[in-house]
Formats: sequence, C-alpha cells, structure tokens
Amino acid sequence: MPTMLPRISTVVERSIYEAVAMLAKKDGVSLSQKARDLLLEALELIEDAGLEAIVERRRKNLGKSIPLAEVKRRFRIK
Repeated sequence: MPTMLPRISTVVERSIYEAVAMLAKKDGVSLSQKARDLLLEALELIEDAGLEAIVERRRKNLGKSIPLAEVKRRFRIK
C-alpha cells in the first residue's frame, strides 16, 4: 500500500546496516520500521539531554524561591 509519509534515504556502513537488520529480524519488524524506531529513540535522547541542561541551570539558580501562595496570588489562581 503506497504511503504519503515523507521518506529518508541514507547510506550507512555495512556494520550499521547489519546491526539494524539483525535488530529488525529479532523484533519481527521491517528494516524500515526498525530504522524509524531507532531514529525516534535517538531524538528522544537528544530531547532529554536538552531538558536535563535546563534542569541543571535551574538547580544552579541561587535566587530566592517564590512560595506557592505567592505564585497563586500573582496569577490570581484559586
């Protein structure tokens, strides 16, 4: 069945191809599906690293914290 999803075509070393093919066979999915899953996982790891950097910057913030009651008052939250 044809798909309207965009495609990515890439050239990889034989060792990478064989590793992805082995994982696809082990999981019972197509080579394309396994490559997609691995790309998604890599993107999630990159996103996590970016969020971790934000957390570390906030941990180093030595400014005074605002109590929850003050936040609610400022934003008029009940």
